[in-house]
Amino acid sequence: MKKRMIMVIAAITMLTTGCAHISSSMLGYSGTETVMAASNKSGDEKAGEDKTDGGKAEEKNACRENPGEGKPGAAMTRNSQNSVSADFSVIDPDKLFTERDLEQTPDLSDAEKITVADGRDTIIDGEGTYVLTGNAKNASIIVEADDTEKIQLVLDGLVITNDDSPCIYIKSADKVFITTISDSNKLSVTGTFSADGDTNTDAVIFSKDDLVLNGTGSLDISSTDNGISGKDGIKLTGGSLRVECKGSAIEAHEEILVADGNLDITKCNDGLHAEENDDDTTGQIYIGGGSINISASDDAIHAATIVKIDDGKLTLSGSECIEGTAVQVNGGTIDITASDDGINAAQKTSSIYPVYEQNGGTVTIEMGSGDTDGVDSNGDIRINGGTISITGQSIFDYDGNAEYNGGTIIENGKETNTITNQFFGGHGGPGNMEMPERPENMEGMEKPENMEGFPKPGNMGGFGKHGRPDRFQGQRNMDSSGKPEN
Repeated sequence: MKKRMIMVIAAITMLTTGCAHISSSMLGYSGTETVMAASNKSGDEKAGEDKTDGGKAEEKNACRENPGEGKPGAAMTRNSQNSVSADFSVIDPDKLFTERDLEQTPDLSDAEKITVADGRDTIIDGEGTYVLTGNAKNASIIVEADDTEKIQLVLDGLVITNDDSPCIYIKSADKVFITTISDSNKLSVTGTFSADGDTNTDAVIFSKDDLVLNGTGSLDISSTDNGISGKDGIKLTGGSLRVECKGSAIEAHEEILVADGNLDITKCNDGLHAEENDDDTTGQIYIGGGSINISASDDAIHAATIVKIDDGKLTLSGSECIEGTAVQVNGGTIDITASDDGINAAQKTSSIYPVYEQNGGTVTIEMGSGDTDGVDSNGDIRINGGTISITGQSIFDYDGNAEYNGGTIIENGKETNTITNQFFGGHGGPGNMEMPERPENMEGMEKPENMEGFPKPGNMGGFGKHGRPDRFQGQRNMDSSGKPEN
């Protein structure tokens, strides 16, 4: 939530100075079994598996007399305030998933079967398909292959419970597929995670390389920290995944990409979290389908750069439910219950300007009481299509511009065609401060004798009848095309 009084002062300063506002911003192993490469080699994957990020661009000072044009990154454009805007089209679904990513039934004709046992770790060091089964305690599957090799781990009744180490630890490979073919797979870590040298292995499934989760079965994960952690990207394209944890259910440094599948997350701090601490230009989330249910104590969905939702059924509850610098909704059904901000376009990266944009889909937001916002943007809000229905005290809160170009907006059950800015803090003025009480006895107070020099309410030289600047009351002034002026 923003500091309301500061925003009011900043907004008035913008009007008087003409400045546009831009927000700144493992393991010690005793027993091991080494499994050499299986006889089969996985087929080549089709070309074009692109990674995309927000790009880089220099942030400009909007209050200089001559700010200059600068050189935006490949994924960027400039908005009307000379700041860097996200190009959502760089997240192209046709380039995100390979054919093998989307194949839910594995080829087991040359697969090797491995049965886990108590206190024994299994090391897989060559390309191939491996069927994992059995019930064990303190046993890990460790992938340590060449960085050009692809590994497919097929889970068929695999149950592992460890005290302090990941159940599946991917140290090296080109890509690893974890494919479920049965409904009795369970992985859990019950104690405090131990480190592998300098690597903080803090998840039940911990991967240093690209990871794909798919299949026709299900996997249950229970963790005292994170559920699944990836140093690169994580994809979910099928199967059912249930995660209960104390940290993040799925955490990736580069990206989390969801094409399909069923995802059920409970009792976690964050649901989906994509962020790289040392590089604020990466960390994006794409959802193109599936059924996603997340109950989080903090953020249900959190990305440092872009959150893009094209389809799917999402049921989200948390403090903040969708958070990213730039958030775009193009389709799907999204039901949000939040205690802070329902959707928050916050300045998480210096590479792009905050925006919430909706072009389709149905978004329903139920807000808790108090200083909460349905949609909160440190930058702009654009409603171009779809339906957004918000119930709460503060519906929209934005620092930049608001555009309504189409679609349906419902505020507390009433349809409207305006995007009302609530940065004055709702009832009670800025910051919900209490208004001074009216004197109890006013009968004896005399009317000033000379009122001629005082302006009348509603005629205060650009100020509204309550003493606020006119352009701050509700939506910004519109031109004939329905867009904000300037």
